[in-house]
Amino acid sequence: MRGREQGEEREPRRGRPRSEAAERAIIEAVVRLLEEGEPLAGLSIERIARTAGVGKATIYRRWRDKEELFVDVLRDIEPPDPALSGTSGLADILIILETLRRRGLAQRDSTLLHSVLSQMKSHPKLWNAYHATVIEPRRVAMRAAVRRAVAAGELRDDIDVELMTELITSPMLVRTIHRRDAPLEDDLSERIVRTLLEGLRPRETATDAVGGTES
Repeated sequence: MRGREQGEEREPRRGRPRSEAAERAIIEAVVRLLEEGEPLAGLSIERIARTAGVGKATIYRRWRDKEELFVDVLRDIEPPDPALSGTSGLADILIILETLRRRGLAQRDSTLLHSVLSQMKSHPKLWNAYHATVIEPRRVAMRAAVRRAVAAGELRDDIDVELMTELITSPMLVRTIHRRDAPLEDDLSERIVRTLLEGLRPRETATDAVGGTES
């Protein structure tokens, strides 16, 4: 029994490099076809398999449908999500904001990435799959970071977490998605967080502090 268990553990390790090589070939095949101008809607599993040099069954063993495959392709060409500390609230908030900024820069610099994202939005099933498996987990991560910051006394505890999350992420999303001509400076993430922490009210003057100006 012990020998069979050890054998069962070894088998996946022997097969894993071939599996990873096949997945890499399939993803690269999709990217190559997209770079050649093929639209997402026009890509068939048959065409992808032929370009990758694998059988259709190899693709279906890894992805249930084209939507799942295309989401992984987009993940591959996007900047990777960084590792969060899982302990520091404000530090993780800054990391997530910086990721959004870098992703915005990548979309501006990469014609392919911009094209794929634009095409995905016109295919509801594909966009919904991307939203559920990529965007929503990022939102969950930001909400968790905000809760950690609240628990650590870094943020107020009398404001709804969802509202705070939106207040933090919205400025970056406006610049990366809605205002593609807006600058994405290196210190933008820090300035957003610093401004939110300091508030938007005018700074208190010396005369205000002692009860107002003399008449």
